[in-house]
Order: sequence, then structure tokens, then C-alpha cells
Amino acid sequence: MRTHNRRRRTYAGVGLAATALALGTSFAAGSAATAAGSDGDIVYTVHPLTKQFSTGTRPGALPTPSQCVARIGLACYTPALIRKAYDIPDGWTGKGQRIVVVDAYGSPTVRQDLDVFSQTFGLPKADLNVYYPGGAPQTSTAHKGQPLGWAGETSLDVQWAHAIAPDATINLVVAPNNYGNALNGAVRYAVDHDLGDVLSMSYGSDEAAIKGKGNNLQLKQSHENFVAAAAKGISLFASSGDDGASNGGPALAAGYPASDPLVTAVGGTNLFTSDTGAYEGETVWGDQASCAVHQPFGCRLGPIGATGGAPSTIFAAPSYQAAVNGNPMRTTSDVSYNASVYTSVFVYVGFNANPADNGFYFYGGTSSGSPQWAAIGALADQQAGHRLGTLNPALYAIGAGSTHALAFHDVTSGNNAWHGPGLDAKAGYDDPTGLGSPDVSGLVGQLVH
Repeated sequence: MRTHNRRRRTYAGVGLAATALALGTSFAAGSAATAAGSDGDIVYTVHPLTKQFSTGTRPGALPTPSQCVARIGLACYTPALIRKAYDIPDGWTGKGQRIVVVDAYGSPTVRQDLDVFSQTFGLPKADLNVYYPGGAPQTSTAHKGQPLGWAGETSLDVQWAHAIAPDATINLVVAPNNYGNALNGAVRYAVDHDLGDVLSMSYGSDEAAIKGKGNNLQLKQSHENFVAAAAKGISLFASSGDDGASNGGPALAAGYPASDPLVTAVGGTNLFTSDTGAYEGETVWGDQASCAVHQPFGCRLGPIGATGGAPSTIFAAPSYQAAVNGNPMRTTSDVSYNASVYTSVFVYVGFNANPADNGFYFYGGTSSGSPQWAAIGALADQQAGHRLGTLNPALYAIGAGSTHALAFHDVTSGNNAWHGPGLDAKAGYDDPTGLGSPDVSGLVGQLVH
């Protein structure tokens, strides 16, 4: 565990999931707890940070971004504001599409929390199905250890997939623990049973921590799952990470499964909008550099995290990256999305042991971007009338072409160092933010034609 200040508590490891901050009474998540496993196991982690903001569930009870900045020092975004900022047409709802979300442990209140979220923001009731292909989670106590993090992650994933594609079916597949075999089994179940058109994985492991690298049996099993998904036309998305270009270590290190060439790796940004959702710009989510240079909203809460994005040490560069990147190894990120806690989104959680701790929280992290990009993939499939499948070749073809600016916001400022080396954003492709964040209307228009 590392502590950056009294407002923030996080966990050692890759930490690809939600980060949350808010005012009010805080509760401390316990240390990461995992099921017993062998030395060759890949351990996937999440580390949401949780402080209560408000127990109100009426839209009028929640502040505007500028009010959040004035009161707390961070912005706060609703579904309507994010949809406006990223240019998602009102009529694009994902109707007829299915989004798979894979998590470990799950949340005991996922349905109720999603209902509150939907009612608060005027969204239709979600069509949510929950599957436990490996059996029930090994613990049902959401207030102890690692399951707390995964419960918050599950809330974030399903609520924000629903926010972007409110008429799509969400199929949540829950692994009984956070080891490679369990999560591989969950992904394989989703693929074999054709549960979705797109699939989101808001978890990861530092490549440097994977024993045997590309020869690791669980990594091979995972990649085989992705090959099977690609053969069925399923689009895959994963978070690039929340601990910078080095995953908090001494050397550049990508995270897996984001580094797999069949997966679209989602990096993180600071998204700035007006109170009406008008897009005003983005920078790399990298608080170590950003708090020193850009001072987002005065950086009153101090450095909180940084997007992943770095060269892989396992996978060679795929052909689709050749036009934008001279690195001989696969690099992440491929695309980006709002992820900074300083530009957070609202998530409702109701699983706390003390009911007074339930309510809306501020969430960030690149795992906020993965389910939302999956939902964008569902919108694209809806507009195309069929599955678009593995998206990276098409995304990079657009990114290298003359119409790049119509499909992506090119993020050119910032660095993703986090207690180790970082990489700079620049014009065009870069590791922290990939090709950029989406102008959804423009991007989908190019993907489907």
C-alpha cells in the first residue's frame, strides 16, 4: 500500500481500475486479498479509491462541474455531459447490441445500484444479466480486502457502459477470484456462449510481473481467448492502467491484457468541458507532471495517478501500428478517454456495510474508459448493422489518414510518469493517449463506411 496524502489510499500493483474521491466521511478499503494460487499465476488487480460525495439521487442534488471545482477542486461529469463532450448523437443508444463486462468478485448490489444510477440521470432501466461461470465468488463480503475494489469496479463498469449505450443489453460475467485462470474462464465463457458484440476488461497485470512473459500458460490461454473472440467478430477493450508508463516501477512497462494486439488499449486524459458539456480540451492524465506544470484546478488534492501507456516487452509491433509508430514492439495506448480523478464521473454504490456510506462517489481511472469505449463499439455496430470485430486496424488506418481530426481529439500535452519514467504526448500517435479521444459521431461515420 502507498499513501500519497490523507485524502487518498491506494494499493500496490497495476491498479487498472476505478479511482474515486469525494467529500464527506471516508471508509478505508482493506489490503488487497486474493485467493491462493501458484507461482505462475497472473494476478489481475483493481484499486478504486472511495470517499462519499452525496447520498442524494435527484439530478438537482448533484452539482455542476464548475460547482464541484469551486467546492472540492475537481470537476464532476454526468452521462449527458460526457455524451455531449464526445459528440454522441442523441439517437444512438445501442439498441439491439450486447456489451460484455468481465470482472472478478462482482458486487452484491449491482442491480439496485444500476437502477438508482439510471433513475437519477433519466436513463432507461438497464437490461442487465449476471453470469457466474466459475461458481459464486469466493467471498461475499464486499467490505473486506480486494472484493471491495472489485465491487466498486463492477459498479463503474456497468453504470457507464449503460450511460453511453443505454438501450444495449449488458452481460456481466463474474469470475470467482482475480487470478488468471478464473478471469480467463470468464472471458472464455462469454466468447463460447456469444454473450456480446463487444467486451470490456477493466483490469490488468504489469507485464514485468508476469512470470515467463509470452510463455506464461495463463497468458497463452488469454490470447487464445482473444483469437476466438476475434474469429466471432467481437471487439475487445482493456484499460491501459493507472500507474503511469512504468506501472509505478523503475522501467517502462505496459499492462496486460491491454498490450495484446487483438485488444484496443484505452489510455486516460483530463477532459475539460463547460457546464453544458461543450468540449474544451484534453491533456494526458499524469498528475505527477500535470500538478507540476498544468495545475488542474489548482491541483488541490495533490497527485493521484497517471494513465498507463508504454511499449510491450512481450508482443512485437503489429502491422497496423507501422504507419504511426516506429517502435519494434507493440505499444499502448491505442486510444484514450477521460480518466483523471480531477475530471471525474459520478458512480452510485450501495454495497457498504454502513448504509450511511452509500451514495454517489467521484470515480476516475482508465477503467472508466474501457467500458465506455466498449459502449462506443456497440454504437458503431448498431450504425453499421453488423459487428465490426477487431477495431485496431481500422482505428489506425483512420489515425494515419487525412481525416484523423474528424474522428479523434489529438491530445498533445502532458506526460504519464508515475514514480518512474514517463512518456510525452505529442502531435499524432503517442503512448499515453494513442490516437486520441473520440469524436464519436465522426469516428463511427468513418468506421461504418
